[in-house]
Amino acid sequence: MSKLKRVFIYVFLTGAAIVSIFPFLWMIVSATNRSVDVTKGRLLPGTHLFENFQNLIETVNLVPSLINSAKISISTTVLSLLIASLAGYGFEIYRSKAKDVVFNILLLSMMIPFAALMVPLFRMFAGFSQVVPFIGINTLSAVVLPTLTTAFLIFFFRQSTKMFPKELLEAGRIDGLTEIGVFFRIYVPTMKTTYAAAAIITFMASWNNYLWPLVVLQSTDKMTIPLLISNLGSSYAPDFGVIMTAIVIATLPTAFIFFIMQKHFVAGMMGSIK
Repeated sequence: MSKLKRVFIYVFLTGAAIVSIFPFLWMIVSATNRSVDVTKGRLLPGTHLFENFQNLIETVNLVPSLINSAKISISTTVLSLLIASLAGYGFEIYRSKAKDVVFNILLLSMMIPFAALMVPLFRMFAGFSQVVPFIGINTLSAVVLPTLTTAFLIFFFRQSTKMFPKELLEAGRIDGLTEIGVFFRIYVPTMKTTYAAAAIITFMASWNNYLWPLVVLQSTDKMTIPLLISNLGSSYAPDFGVIMTAIVIATLPTAFIFFIMQKHFVAGMMGSIK
């Protein structure tokens, strides 16, 4: 590789890194400044972080919103991984023409925008409110159930299962394991990198979900953190320092999970099995 080409590559990568990191840097710096400094575009750290945090605590119900988001995200992630991995495993290991047709129909559902499903979903959960109130409108269950799994997640697990050594399944069956035992005692431990990648994707999508919770949650005690941040920004005179502090706090859980599972995420997305 010539020196000129290498210099060009490093310059390009440096520019891409700056563009990627700058929004996060600006967010963190803005959380330490007053609202007027944020609107002026101040890029130097200030001394108002604790003041902004105190104003945030006094202005909104931050802790309940974080707890609601955690309940929704954790339950959605755990159940989604279980359902999607079972479906992907079944579609790939027990192949048939009928299953392939069902899988293709499932993939076609990815073409339907969620906005087109909101009204039917809302009417359905409004009906549930009259029969089973704990999964009706204005419940956390109503947020979790429509997002339990996605066609993408099932497709992701099926494609990863193509790399799974089928000899392990045969060995487990010969040793007397049931099909459920083969799945939980052989498949799940072997596919841990795939589960890690899927967990990060699902948790981040659920934590940042805004549109459906906005529609189905109607009381402040059920509010999630994206809705709380949206309410902060919709006031007549928004305090941007407080808003940026709330955004930093909302970003920490997803950033923490990504960094502790980063290696597994990369391996899972590349389809490797360990």
